[in-house]
Amino acid sequence: MSTENSAIDGPRIKTNFSGAHVRIPLSNILPLKVMRPSIKSTIKYQQILASIEEVGLVEAPVVTKAPKQPGQYFLVDGHLRLVALRDLGWNEADCLVSDDDDTYTYNKRVSRLSAIQDHKMIVRAMERGVSAERLAKSLAISAETILHRFRLLNGICEDAVGLLADAPCPGKVFDVLRQMKPLRQIEAAELMVGNRNFSVQFANAMLAATPPAMLAFESKATAGNAVTAGSIARMERELAALQMQTSTVEDSYGPDVLHLTIVKGHFSKWLANALVVGWLARHRPEYLKEFQKIGEIEDISVD
Repeated sequence: MSTENSAIDGPRIKTNFSGAHVRIPLSNILPLKVMRPSIKSTIKYQQILASIEEVGLVEAPVVTKAPKQPGQYFLVDGHLRLVALRDLGWNEADCLVSDDDDTYTYNKRVSRLSAIQDHKMIVRAMERGVSAERLAKSLAISAETILHRFRLLNGICEDAVGLLADAPCPGKVFDVLRQMKPLRQIEAAELMVGNRNFSVQFANAMLAATPPAMLAFESKATAGNAVTAGSIARMERELAALQMQTSTVEDSYGPDVLHLTIVKGHFSKWLANALVVGWLARHRPEYLKEFQKIGEIEDISVD
C-alpha cells in the first residue's frame, strides 16, 4: 500500500522555508539595502513602529543564510521592521528562514489591502472586543479614522461591494457612492472597474452626472452647478467609448508585449557583438544610442 501511495503521490514538493521560526540576534541580520534616516518620518514606518510596540511583531522578517558567514543572515524582506525593532531596543527576533535568496518574490508582488478588506479586518477585530482606541494606537492613526473605516460600507449595496471588493479603491470613494441609490451605485462601480479608474475624481464626476432621481438624497442644485440631461448623456457616451478603447488595448496588449520582448532580445544580441557595435558607432551612432536604450529596458510589461 505504501509503495502504491508513493507511486501515485510522486515526488514531494520542495518548500523554500524552514518549518519553524528561528530566533536570531538583530546584530547577525545584514540588510540588503541602506535605509535612509528620513524613512523614520514616513507614515508607513510610524505605523509599523506603533504596531510592534502595541501588539508585538505580527509578521516575521524573512532572512536567508549568508554564504561563507556562519551565523549571519541576509535580510530578504522586512527592512522597515528591522529598523523599528532596533529603535524599540529589541536584541533578537523570530525570523522566517528562506532557502532561496529571491528578493524578487517578496515586495515586487505584494498584494496591498483594499479599503473593503481593511474595513472587514477592523470590523472583525472590534467584534472580538478590540477597542477603537487600541486599534488606532496600533496603526498610528486616530480613533475617528478607525470608526470611519468601521462604518465604510454603511449605505453601500452588496452588489457594489462585491464589484469593488479587491479594487484599489480609496475610502473616500464610498462616501461618494453613498450619495447614490443602489442601482446607480452598481452602475458607477461597473464603470470604475471597466475603466480601471478608482479615483475620487472619477467617482465625483459620476455623481455629478447622476440624475436627481438616482440620488439617495435630494440635491439642491443651483443654476450654476446643475448638470443638464445633455451633459449627462454626453458623459455616458464618452465613458462607453473609453471603455471600448480600453477593451481593444487589452486584447492587443499580450501580443504587443511579446513582440517587443522578441525585438529587445534581438537588440541585446546585436549589442553583445563588438563588430556590430563598432560598425554602428562609426556609421549610425544615432541608431546605436536608441538600441542601447531599448537594450537597457528591464521590464517591458506595465503593472
